[in-house]
Amino acid sequence: MIHRVVTTKAKPWEATPMPAEPLELEACYRYCEAMARARHHNFPVASVFVPTALRKHIFPLYAFARTADDFVTEPEYEGRRDRELDAWESRLEVSYHGEAPDHPVFVALTDTIQRFDLPITPFVQLLNGFRLDIDVTRYATGADLLAYTELAAGPVAHVMMYMGGYRDASLHRYAGDLASGLAFASFWQDIRADLARGRVYVPGEDLRHFDLTEQDLSAGRASPSTDALIRYQVARTRALFERARPLVDRVGADFAIEVAIMWHGGMRILDKIDSYGGRVLELRPQLTNADKAMVVLKALKWRGGALAHRGESLAKWLGR
Repeated sequence: MIHRVVTTKAKPWEATPMPAEPLELEACYRYCEAMARARHHNFPVASVFVPTALRKHIFPLYAFARTADDFVTEPEYEGRRDRELDAWESRLEVSYHGEAPDHPVFVALTDTIQRFDLPITPFVQLLNGFRLDIDVTRYATGADLLAYTELAAGPVAHVMMYMGGYRDASLHRYAGDLASGLAFASFWQDIRADLARGRVYVPGEDLRHFDLTEQDLSAGRASPSTDALIRYQVARTRALFERARPLVDRVGADFAIEVAIMWHGGMRILDKIDSYGGRVLELRPQLTNADKAMVVLKALKWRGGALAHRGESLAKWLGR
């Protein structure tokens, strides 16, 4: 699932030249993994609790989405954002039509797509979400914001479900709710940073309800009104996590602990945001190492029994 991240200046994967000869597959997987590990997350993109045989296939998904997000957010792409996204989508289409990819992300991604028989639709939806980000920097209602996350975060959750062999519609609904919940949590965690980028994810109707304006947010001062606003956003986001809760119980052994970590990790950062209240306009809440350890312990307590069955589940997957 998609993780909002703090970018670093060094981006060695940019401006990849057209190869003179075919790119070596495992080197392309390592390239995607390096991109993932060069960024900062509340939790790793693919933790050690994902079986090794599955873990490497998560990195191309991340690299595909991360690069597309860079086209939308990084200043060096100003004036050509749509063009870069169109070119990225053209490469995606090529990967579904049997032509040799010309970029390391797509060499690895094409292999993953073929191995898991992944549909193209979630990838196209994800790019449409990024296109929306180019022109839309404000959301009038909570429903509008949820619709945005269903494009900008949900597709990665659906791809992960497909990778696990899950086609059940209810599981996909739960996964979409978890993805939206994680996205919402990151919005409230990063209100200050998003304001600096000219973006406001707090719905306009909520600002009006609590007698606040964007100028109040930009002032960066906590008040009873901003405390109430943040408490409300945390409550609505916790509801999304509760809607997603059945996924943790029903997903199979391969992804069980990973999903439990995502669920508890999101809920823990919401606890932090709630404790900060309006101070999130001044300070960014984040998880400490102790918080992360607690999250992992809770995830293991919840679905740790999956470890005993993971070998059997993985053997079944390898034999597909």
